[in-house]
Amino acid sequence: MSQSDVPVRRKGSIWRTARAVAWGFFGVRRDSDYQEDIDKLSPLHIVAMGFVGVLVFIGLLIVLVKYAVAS
Repeated sequence: MSQSDVPVRRKGSIWRTARAVAWGFFGVRRDSDYQEDIDKLSPLHIVAMGFVGVLVFIGLLIVLVKYAVAS
């Protein structure tokens, strides 16, 4: 078995994944932090957390619009 055939084990916490996704939404990220996230976080967890982040963002927009219309 060669080195490229060995699956990559990634260890990342939910908090680290949420922080990486939040910085991604904001659009500002240091290259060193980005590279570290690539090494340590699972792509599936990033996609799932991104989906949750989008749902939370849409929910906040709905609440804000309802508040603005009610005022």
